[in-house]
Amino acid sequence: MAFQLNEKFRLFALNSTPELTAEIAAVLNCEVGSSAVTKFSDGEIQINIQESVRGCEVYVVQSTQQPGNEYIMELLIMIDALRRASAKTINVVIPYYGYARQDRKARAREPITAKLIANLLEAAGVDRIISVDLHAAQIQGFFDIPVDQLTGIPILYEHFRQKELADVVVVAPNTSGLVRARRLASRLNAPIAFVDKRRPKPDAPQIVNVVGEVKGKNAIIIDDLIDTGGTVTLASAVLMEHGAESVYACCTHPVLSGPAVEWIEASAIKEIVVTNTIELPEEKKFERLTVLSVAPLLADAISRVHNQQSVSVLFD
Repeated sequence: MAFQLNEKFRLFALNSTPELTAEIAAVLNCEVGSSAVTKFSDGEIQINIQESVRGCEVYVVQSTQQPGNEYIMELLIMIDALRRASAKTINVVIPYYGYARQDRKARAREPITAKLIANLLEAAGVDRIISVDLHAAQIQGFFDIPVDQLTGIPILYEHFRQKELADVVVVAPNTSGLVRARRLASRLNAPIAFVDKRRPKPDAPQIVNVVGEVKGKNAIIIDDLIDTGGTVTLASAVLMEHGAESVYACCTHPVLSGPAVEWIEASAIKEIVVTNTIELPEEKKFERLTVLSVAPLLADAISRVHNQQSVSVLFD
């Protein structure tokens, strides 16, 4: 597909997503804007935009995975620099939106940090947000500017479609993931199941059951993100105990913090499929990990926004 960009289009990368931004630029057939992110001796971030952006439609790509606080500050400072350099519009592409799990008050005296980050971005001067698989759909409503939420499910689906697995069942590792599991299952024309975890009493052992038929089937666990890997490895063990033939896992955002790699490698998971919304360092890559690119999806969304075309066809 040939994308049409005018002379006022600018694309910039920050430190969390240089490779992904380069892929997006290659798809769009454009250059990545020239900028420098440095630090003062005390650790304060300094940004220098090394080309004119006056009157330009600017897109900045930055995921906010760990070190999330640093990447968020980079993004806020970049937005301020662009605004003061007279950019016409500032569109922020956040493939992975950090702090999204703090989207409500689950207990007394808790912050809603996902809303705080939205406030900070708007106050800095963002005109539009493009993201992928927000942890909670209501985060879109935390903004008073347009938010385009894309999904990685079609990318994950295409990978498993090409594997031509027989007797597939798509599994949600918890009840909150049922909608996501249904979306993948409908594409694969497969049934769904889910792992039900509960504690009868506060101090009682956790009871784990599988709801749905998994015996003799190739199970595909799907989640929006995998952090420590505890949920997905527990789910894989329970599925094998219930007679699954094999277990695969997939997610959009490979956070993979703490013992995640060790736990997944020691689990029954045959393959784990993720996207590059988070750019993984070499030490977090392992043999059973498959990384798919969201660059074509993001490039398409950027082009559609730039050319004032509908983005809704990309939402599913």
